[in-house]
Amino acid sequence: MTFRFTCSACDQVHEGMPGFSVAAPLSYALIPEAQRATRCELGSDDCVIDEAHFFVRGCIEIPVHGHAEPFSWGVWVSLSEASYLQWVNCFDQPQRAHVGPFFGWLNTRLSPYPETAGLKTQVHLRNDGIRPWIELEPTAHPLAVEQREGISEQRVAELFALMTHTSISVAMDQGTTP
Repeated sequence: MTFRFTCSACDQVHEGMPGFSVAAPLSYALIPEAQRATRCELGSDDCVIDEAHFFVRGCIEIPVHGHAEPFSWGVWVSLSEASYLQWVNCFDQPQRAHVGPFFGWLNTRLSPYPETAGLKTQVHLRNDGIRPWIELEPTAHPLAVEQREGISEQRVAELFALMTHTSISVAMDQGTTP
C-alpha cells in the first residue's frame, strides 16, 4: 500500500514516503566556492577535504508509525582516516555489512531541528550498494528521539511542509535521494 499524506502547508495529497538529502557535507559548504576545486574531492558517496578530513554519505532513517518504509534524511558524517580507508576498501563489495560500525560526527545541519552538526553517530554499512545507515547516539536531541521512537504521519506531513514550503528548504537538495 502506497504511503499517502496531506501536506500541512498546501493541503495537497502526496504519495510515497518523502525523504530529503543534502548534496555535500557542511564542511564542504563552508569552504569558499573558489577554493573547492583545489581543496575538495566531492563524490556522490564520499568527500575528502584538504586530504585530511573524510566524510561519507548515509541515511538517518526515522520509523513512521504503522508503516514499513521509514522517513529518511540523507546526511554526511565525518570519519577518521582509518575508518574512511576501511570504508573505501569495501565500498564496491556487495557484502560489506560485516565491516564496522564506524564512529563519526554528523556533518549536516537539518533545519527542522536544533543544531544537528556534531551529533555523535555510528555508521553501519549495508550490503548490495545501499547507503550506510546512520545511528545517532541515544540522547535527548529531538532527532535522536525521533529515530528511536518513530514519528506519526502528521509529523511526516509537517517535515515535508517545512522542507518544501518554507525558506529553510534551501539548505537541502531535493534533487538527490537519501
